[in-house]
Amino acid sequence: MKWKKYWIDAAGIVAAFFVAAGASVLSLPGVAAAREPVDNRESERLYPRPAPVDSVCPLIDFAVDSLCRITDPAHSLDAFLGGLEALLAGKDTVVNIVHLGDSHVQAGFYSGQVMRMLQEAFGNAGRGWISPLRLARINEPKDYQITSNIKEWEIGRCIQREPLCPLGPGAMGIRTRSDRVGFSVRITPDRGAGYAFRQMVLYRDSEAVPMLPVGDDTVAVDVCWGNETEAPGVVADTFRIAEEVDEVQLLAAPRETPGGASCYYGFSLASGRPGILYHAIGQNGAMFANYSRPEYVRQLALLRPSLLIVTLGTNESFAGSRFREEQFVAQMDSFIRLVHASLPGTAILITTPAESFRRVQRKYERNVNIRRVAAAIAGYAEREGLACFDMYGATGGDGSCEKWQKASLLGRDRVHFSIDGYCEQGKLLYKALVRLERGQQNEAYGDD
Repeated sequence: MKWKKYWIDAAGIVAAFFVAAGASVLSLPGVAAAREPVDNRESERLYPRPAPVDSVCPLIDFAVDSLCRITDPAHSLDAFLGGLEALLAGKDTVVNIVHLGDSHVQAGFYSGQVMRMLQEAFGNAGRGWISPLRLARINEPKDYQITSNIKEWEIGRCIQREPLCPLGPGAMGIRTRSDRVGFSVRITPDRGAGYAFRQMVLYRDSEAVPMLPVGDDTVAVDVCWGNETEAPGVVADTFRIAEEVDEVQLLAAPRETPGGASCYYGFSLASGRPGILYHAIGQNGAMFANYSRPEYVRQLALLRPSLLIVTLGTNESFAGSRFREEQFVAQMDSFIRLVHASLPGTAILITTPAESFRRVQRKYERNVNIRRVAAAIAGYAEREGLACFDMYGATGGDGSCEKWQKASLLGRDRVHFSIDGYCEQGKLLYKALVRLERGQQNEAYGDD
């Protein structure tokens, strides 16, 4: 692979190219105000971080503090915890976490709270994975924006029985037949504060048109178009930027033979500093069965996770009287076995869902299947030697959804949570991880 340096060039021909393509979303310059480079590796090496504390005080008084812990009888998280210790000691390293889930993760509030708190404690290595969700006409987290001059896309998502285009690491893909596609990748100034980046990796199909940065001539960018990765058909192109930026604009590189379809999957943004790189990947409506595709799980390995957090089970619980625990466990087991096969060095932390409601004949009632899902997850994790966080128990257990509703922490549909509600859950998961890292598990609760 060869690196090529580009000074993000706002030549008239580039602007004309966008106009010819009918672009109205993207605007030049392509790289927003660059900041002074921030490289605190030396200071972090000389002055290691203080040990994180678990003195997080949730707003909900019905949280069960004694259950705010991670059970890991097989010590499967030891290598991951060693990475956290290395960061605390000031080592120049990056610990990758992938948080995979459903709509609770896609919205970005729950996973975003965990991400920011872990990065405050162990170092901020960047925003991590971002998906072009808005271009797929579904909700996108508020701390970034991916826009394009192309208005109509073919969209593939893991929840489709037969996806309309190939899927990437974000369990989705967007495809166009235009040779003049462009993207703007932007960190939003309010919710995205602190996530300016110096490296961006674009994941695309091997047949897709590669991209080049465009804009003014103030910032140098090294571009390396990748070859196929260990996940067949997926290419990772790397853009290394001389200074921290909040926005980069990309334009399809000219190709000799126009035509054909181009499928793009998403980006990973990194700061270039040591710390936690947290890749949150969620799809509305997703279940274990939707992620249980060998070709998809192999793509998760591209993100090199030390830890895979799995937050699923809510959607399976809506089967009502048709819910069968043995079927649910079989689907969960199928996914976990694929992970073990494709990511043998990755630790798994599986979480139970918090209780919520379901609507029955225009009335809301407790979704009692969530308790069965939570029990099935916990039992499976214990049998298979997986780490488990019982969010169901920590958030109050049986009947807790009524308390969440009374505290205005549930959304209108009483299935999803409010922003504050998701943040509360994020605090609990962070607290459990920090307690495990500090070795408080056995001290505080005994060795169960």
